[in-house]
Amino acid sequence: MAFRLKLVPDVTNIDFFRWQWLTVGISALAVVISILATVFMGLNYGIDFRGGTTIRTESTTAFEIGEYRQALDGMGFSDVSITEVFDPSFGADRHVAMVRIGTTDETGSVSPQQLNEVEAALKEVDPAVTFVSVESVGPKVSDELIRTAVIAVAAATLGILAYIWLRFEWQLAVGAVVALVHDVLLTVGVFALFQFKFDLTTIAALLTTLGFSVNDTVVVFDRLRENLIKYKSMKLVDVMNLTVNETLSRTVMTAVTTAIALTAMLVLGGDVVRGFVFAMLWGVFVGTYSTVYIAKSVVLWLGVRRDWGPSDPKDPKAKRKNVSPFEGAEEV
Repeated sequence: MAFRLKLVPDVTNIDFFRWQWLTVGISALAVVISILATVFMGLNYGIDFRGGTTIRTESTTAFEIGEYRQALDGMGFSDVSITEVFDPSFGADRHVAMVRIGTTDETGSVSPQQLNEVEAALKEVDPAVTFVSVESVGPKVSDELIRTAVIAVAAATLGILAYIWLRFEWQLAVGAVVALVHDVLLTVGVFALFQFKFDLTTIAALLTTLGFSVNDTVVVFDRLRENLIKYKSMKLVDVMNLTVNETLSRTVMTAVTTAIALTAMLVLGGDVVRGFVFAMLWGVFVGTYSTVYIAKSVVLWLGVRRDWGPSDPKDPKAKRKNVSPFEGAEEV
């Protein structure tokens, strides 16, 4: 007999709306904290959004960040930020640093002559240092990238709103968009709170998270529409509970398998993709949560049509008034 892994039983009777106000309250508090953290702490913009020059250095010998910084003092740069990069895949003879330099020049980047001076200054401290990569972005380009990133996220959200509105009902579209906004704000809030680098790869992760979340939401909404047609006399809250329970196995399996792949990338992928992978991993978590709790709560408050089609005459539950599949069921 073949072994089949089951993360969720075939039949579940979990009352997801039992703690509805608690879950919504926690989400509202988390959104407020995320907004406050973004406004007052700000985002740690990467080179894409701030402008300047980022130099990735490597050395076969250990180095002191203080010595690097002291070597660059007095060179006329408006901002110098040096961070050492740690990665489990690095060997004992591989020491990596990220040197970000801002200038007072209109271009916002370091000139080739200044770059040579920086390399010479660092070689005096560490003769084994080499420049692996150099990235430069001007302030005008960075401002344009910020505007484009905001437009991209907004356009994706509006497109999802229109799609769900045409496919289902406007109440379901509003519920899905509220859940998506919830996911985006919490992800941005985490990056602001912990000052993780926020760059174009993070925007890509946000857009990917929107796609993952709305895919999960559409699957549940599709089953909800079928159940609303089948159980016309059942209370809406019970139909929604039944729907989430019927799709719970698919929801959990999708989230877990995606999280396993992302965790492997987070641990073994290196620092280059770490920000992107973390945003994706966090997005999978909050996206699954918002699909089950946030989107459904909004639809429950707004109400939804119940006349989408004839009920199934063979289903005894459809002939009973206000029957609940959770009557006598224990909390799981």
